[in-house]
Amino acid sequence: MASQGKIQNVGVIGYGMSAKVFHIPLIQTTPSFRLAAIVQRKPVDGNSAPADHPSVKHHTTTDTLLSDPTIDIIVVTTPPDSHFALCTAALKAGKHVFVEKPFVPTSAEASSLIETARTAGRLICVYQNRRWDSDFLTFRKLQKDGTLGRIVEFETHFDRFKAVKPETWKGQLQMDNGGGVIYDLGTHLLDQAYVAFGLPVDVTGIFANQRGEGEGAEPDAFTVLLRYKDGLLVTAKAGVMSIDTAQLRYWVRGTKGTYKKHHLDCQEDQLKAGLKPGDKGFAVEDAAASGTLVRMVGDKPVKETYANIEPETYGALYRGFADAVEKGDAGLVPVKAEESRDVLRIIEAARESAKTGKAVKL
Repeated sequence: MASQGKIQNVGVIGYGMSAKVFHIPLIQTTPSFRLAAIVQRKPVDGNSAPADHPSVKHHTTTDTLLSDPTIDIIVVTTPPDSHFALCTAALKAGKHVFVEKPFVPTSAEASSLIETARTAGRLICVYQNRRWDSDFLTFRKLQKDGTLGRIVEFETHFDRFKAVKPETWKGQLQMDNGGGVIYDLGTHLLDQAYVAFGLPVDVTGIFANQRGEGEGAEPDAFTVLLRYKDGLLVTAKAGVMSIDTAQLRYWVRGTKGTYKKHHLDCQEDQLKAGLKPGDKGFAVEDAAASGTLVRMVGDKPVKETYANIEPETYGALYRGFADAVEKGDAGLVPVKAEESRDVLRIIEAARESAKTGKAVKL
C-alpha cells in the first residue's frame, strides 16, 4: 500500500469526454496525484492526448501501461463493456483502480472484481460523482437535520430533450453490455437513492422508447419505483422527450416539508468550459436556480427559496480516494465497489420487472 505522503502516479485508459472533461482535470487538482500516462489507441489531429499533454507518457495499448512499475493507479474511462476486463487486468498488475460508471454491466462481474481486488490487496473506487452534486448534498442536509420530517416520497429526474440518439456508447451499446439510459443516467439516480435510503424492499421497472424507433428498439426512457419498509416510495425517471425551460430534478415530500429543485448541477458544464475545482465560482449555482422549501406555518403552507449549501465539488471524490490509497484503507474509499454492486442489483431487478410486469423483491 502507499506510504504516507507519496505522490501517486496515475495512468488513464481512454481519451474521450470522460477523460478530458472529468478525470484528467480532477487528477490535476488532487495534490497527491500526478497524471503520469494516458492510453489512446489512435490519436488524430484535433483529438490527440500526446498533443494535449506532451509532458506525460503515452501508450497505444493497455498492456504497456499496466506493465509500467511506476504507475500506482489506473483510471478506466472507456465504455462499460470494457470495464470488467480492464479492471481485472489492472488489479492483477498490482494497481489500484478508479473506474467510470457504470461500474460493470452485471452484479456478478462486480462480485468478481471485488474478490480480485481483495486477493490483490488493492482498492477499487467507482466514479459516482453525482453524490457530490450540490443540490443532492442540499437535500441530504435537509434529510439529516429533520427539516422535512419523515420522508414519504422522493422523486429524482434526469429528463432532457434529445430527439437524436447519441453516436457514443450511451446510444449505441445495448443494455446487456452496460449501455442505454438505465446504465448511463439511471446509475446516477439510483445511486443517489441508495445513498439516501439504502436497498428497497422491491423494485418495479417500466422502460420505453420515446424516440419511436419501433418494436424491439432499446429503451431511451425509464421509470423505476423503489418501495421501502416504512412506506417510502422512490421514483427515478429519465426521458429524452421532455421539452421544458427548467427540468425538474428533485421533488421530495416529507411530514414537515417539501423540497423541490429544478436544473442540473452546474459542475459538468463548468468542467466542459475549462473551470476546475478551486477556481473562483466553481460549483456555485446561480441564485435563480435555487430550490424551494415549503413548510407549514400555523395552518398554512409557506414557500421560501432554498439555496444550495456550500459545495464540496467532485474534487472531494478524488481526494477521498487519494486518502484511501495513501492510508491503505478500503473503508475510506468514497464509492465502494460493494455499493455499486447493490445499485447494479437494483438495475437488474428493474429490468426483470419490466419484462415480467411485476415488482421484483431484493
